[in-house]
Amino acid sequence: MAGRFAPRPPHAPVRDGHAAVPAGAPAKTRTWVPDGPLDLGLVLGPLRRGPADPTFRAMPDGSVWRASRTPAGPGTLRVSAHGAGVRGEAWGPGAEWLLHHLPELLGAADDPSAFAPRHRLLALTRHRRPGLRLTRTGLVLESLIPSVLEQKVTTAEAYRAWRLLVRRYGDPAPGPAPGRMYVMPAPRTWALIPSWEWHRAGVDDKRASTILRAVRVAARLEQTARMEPAAAQARLEAVPGIGPWTSAETVQRSHGAPDAVTVGDLHLPGIVGWALAGDRHADDSLMLELLEPYAGQRHRAARLILLSGRTPPRRAPRMPVGDIRRL
Repeated sequence: MAGRFAPRPPHAPVRDGHAAVPAGAPAKTRTWVPDGPLDLGLVLGPLRRGPADPTFRAMPDGSVWRASRTPAGPGTLRVSAHGAGVRGEAWGPGAEWLLHHLPELLGAADDPSAFAPRHRLLALTRHRRPGLRLTRTGLVLESLIPSVLEQKVTTAEAYRAWRLLVRRYGDPAPGPAPGRMYVMPAPRTWALIPSWEWHRAGVDDKRASTILRAVRVAARLEQTARMEPAAAQARLEAVPGIGPWTSAETVQRSHGAPDAVTVGDLHLPGIVGWALAGDRHADDSLMLELLEPYAGQRHRAARLILLSGRTPPRRAPRMPVGDIRRL
């Protein structure tokens, strides 16, 4: 409502109790040397929600920028190759938290050697993608909320909703981040988004209500970052509207969970079935049967299949993009 709040000084805006970081503020830095090959694009790519994600930016020089809401506050992280290692530069109240968790973000807690390929396609893809590691962000809501937005809609619809809501209600990314980068809204801000704004972003009542229920117990959900993936999924699924598909998509990113295979997906069973058995009509049960030899590493196996590019030929038109704003 206009005039409800006193205007803030233009030189030092404050959001959620944190003063904005000037673009010229010095960065905090850390250099980390991985113990094997590392491909920044492969490791951090799953965190990107579409080409215009306001929290993620991949640059032509190979560096990656991320804007995150950490337990210490908003922060911006730039990650780039630096000799044999990786250099992290961070700004904002969450800078130290981001740098402390930089190795896990880049897969330090992951063990690619635990995967033993039993299919030629998987062996070949792993050989061609030696820099693949599973990221672990340690942040649950930033993966959960966009995963809820992706429930039962096209990726284009979900990416658009995420982009619009984050840009409208998020905080500008601290430091010298590339233009139009934002930190996602705080839980209380998500809870205060009016119903008509969800509608304008193309989010139906079911998904919006699920997000509202999740942010009301945000602290409990963020605590799952310190739990085993299976226990974390169980707590996430205690929130009405969050099922196995959403919980798996979340812990794959927040926990780097190598066995959190996505069930209930429209396309993945057919892709796995086609790659491993030549069956484009595979369902979840057959997919899980085909992935059983990789128990403990089923998500990594599915990821390698997706990276192989071996997908069944398209025989039907793409799913139409809906627009509930017209309703």
